[in-house]
Order: sequence, then structure tokens, then C-alpha cells
Amino acid sequence: MKKWVLAVLSLTLIAVLAACGTKSTTSDTNNATQNTGGSPREVELKVGASPVPHAEILEAIKPQLEKEGVRLQVVQFNDYVQPNVQLFDKQLDANFYQHVPYMDVMNKERKMDLVSVGAVHLEPFGIYSQKYKKLDEIPDGATVAIPNDATNGGRALLLLEKQGLIKLKDASNIEATVKDITENPKNLKFKELEAAMLPRQLPEVDIALINTNYALEAKLNPTKDALALEDKDSPYANVLVARPDNKDSEAIQKLIKALQSPETKKFIEDKYQGAIIPAF
Repeated sequence: MKKWVLAVLSLTLIAVLAACGTKSTTSDTNNATQNTGGSPREVELKVGASPVPHAEILEAIKPQLEKEGVRLQVVQFNDYVQPNVQLFDKQLDANFYQHVPYMDVMNKERKMDLVSVGAVHLEPFGIYSQKYKKLDEIPDGATVAIPNDATNGGRALLLLEKQGLIKLKDASNIEATVKDITENPKNLKFKELEAAMLPRQLPEVDIALINTNYALEAKLNPTKDALALEDKDSPYANVLVARPDNKDSEAIQKLIKALQSPETKKFIEDKYQGAIIPAF
């Protein structure tokens, strides 16, 4: 009798375990189907950017990317070094704040291999002053503040030469420094500062050459407040930057497509009113 009862209990237990196993397998199959269904699996991209205008542009395209399964996390930086360092160290998936000449210099100096994925917009470099309304009002011995990084410092000097204020040894050298000045008829005194500090130093100098993103953060309107701006054919278009290992990934390609979309072009034109120009 006892053997018969034990046999029945054993069969019942086997049946229950089999049923549980079947239920679990069905549930796993359903989950797999749901994850690989018609809607794309969500991917997160962590992108470093300057607050204005880069982060603003990225925020504007977030809804468009979410529909395509890409969740954008925008990390804001107020310097020009860390976004590249953190991208190279894989703390970021991409960054959006720089032009190719600057990226090339950073790659060379820090032995990195970052690459441009595509151009988005141009920020015409400008000359600003709180003391003078025209460049010909600038007196002899005036103090001029320029960025202290290689490419933006050279960019500032090239703009000063184009305005007839100085002469350089080589007008095509984007890495020109104050040591390359061959003629300085107004005896301008140069003050080299971190690019982000230039708007705050504007009251202390006669003129300052400021990147448009920092000018906009300081509530300066390049088209109204600048004494001079770069031409629209400037080679310094701002680009989306990634690493060789992820530049061709589906998520990065969706990001550059959104940044170069007609909707983004309209956003840039409407919001910045010529202070920033689409480069696509």
C-alpha cells in the first residue's frame, strides 16, 4: 500500500514539475518575441556637448530619436578638453562641440584617434567689444583677448589679419600663434585665455575674439554685437565626433541623420537667426 501511495505521489510531482517547466519556457519565448518585435530595441547614447548651442540642438532632436529607439543622454561640458578625453576613454559614445581642425590637434597632442561623423553647423567666430563700436576706433596699444588653445587661437589671429589689424607669417596656418605676427601697426597687446573665460573678460579688455557658443551663453548676439565675423565659407564647421569602433554603429548613424535633417536645419535657422548657420 505504502509503495503504491509513494508511486502515485512521485508521478504527481513529476507532472507538476513538467507543467512548471512548460510554463516557464512559454513565458521566455513570449518575452523574446516582444523584445525582437516590430518596435526597435532601445539603445542609449551618451553624448558630450557645450551647453549652447550644441546641447540645445541635441535636446531638440530627442523626440525624433526616441521614435527610432535611441535614447539620448546629453552631458554638458564647459571646457574643450574633457569631452574628447572622455569619448576616447569610452565614458561617452560621441561628442558635439568642436570643428575638425581642433579635433586633429587634440588627436595629435593626446595620441587619440577620434573621427568626424558629419558636419552640422558653423558658428562664425567674432570680434567683440564693450568699449568700441567699430574696429577703426581701436586705439594703439589696445589689449586683445584671444583663446589660448592652438586652433582657436590661430583662428582668432587669422580673423584679425583679415580685418587688417595684423599680418601673419603664413595666412593659411590655422595653428598660428602670436609669435607668427610679422606686422602689428597698432601695437596690440595680446592676452591668451581659456575660451570659456573670454566673455567674462570682455569688460577688462579692448576687444575679445569669442567662439559663438560662448558668446551666445553670455547673451551676445553675433549678428548684432560683433564688430566683425568670419565669412560663411569658413572651414570650421562643428561636427559630430565618435571613435573608429562605433562611428558606423546604427545608433550613431541615426544620430547624425537626425542632426542633418530638414527639421534640425529649420530649428537652427529659426532659433539662432543667422548667428549659427547649418553646414549641411
